[in-house]
Amino acid sequence: MKSSGLGDNLYIAGFDASGDIQQLGGIGGGPALLNFTGINKSAYERQGGLRSGQIEFTAFHNHVAVTGGTHEKLAALPRADVILTYCRGTALGDAAASLVGKQVNYDGSRADDGMLTFAVSGQSNGYGIEWGQQLTAGIRTDTAATNGTGIDTAASASFGGQAYLQAFSFVGTDVTVKIQDSADNVTFADVAGFSFTQITGGTPLAERIALGPTATLRRYLRAATVTTGGFTSLAFAVNVVKNETTVVF
Repeated sequence: MKSSGLGDNLYIAGFDASGDIQQLGGIGGGPALLNFTGINKSAYERQGGLRSGQIEFTAFHNHVAVTGGTHEKLAALPRADVILTYCRGTALGDAAASLVGKQVNYDGSRADDGMLTFAVSGQSNGYGIEWGQQLTAGIRTDTAATNGTGIDTAASASFGGQAYLQAFSFVGTDVTVKIQDSADNVTFADVAGFSFTQITGGTPLAERIALGPTATLRRYLRAATVTTGGFTSLAFAVNVVKNETTVVF
């Protein structure tokens, strides 16, 4: 079903490409359905196979020669994995889909009126597509160590989780983005193993982290920034996937 994407965002490896995206195509994936129908069955019997996923979109040709824009980012056709994040709205707690994958194409198309656009497909590599919730309201900018606002995930769960960071710009000595949880949305504590790699420079960048399959995440979650040497500014976005059942990658 088609719907408007107005107000949505798309991030590519720490780069905000939202202003150059004409439309989103297929966003989806999941386990392949394997046919396990035995001869003693009267209907199909299926089990889940390999997880997969894709994010497909159409980008405007917006050439930024000096600083580099979306065209420069996509035209490079990197061979290494990239992290894509699609934000369905940009309010705290809104849905977001992320994947680690390959950019497999950059196919140009010129309309009769001269409009030049490019079709892009990102295909998952290793984890499949992961839907979660935004712990930042779109792009958040911290100028000092900050505790974000918590989101309500309805209940505690002990199936682990995954989180994605998109860091767009950084000025300062160091900063670490971490995820904290709480039972009452008042008293928060660090979630062991749910801190991204310390940032000391080198933005833009993106990262995926994951907990073990039996780790507990309490009902409320938030994104916090901490520093040891100080920083002036960090523009970033975080989304978290709280597993509702056992997940094997």
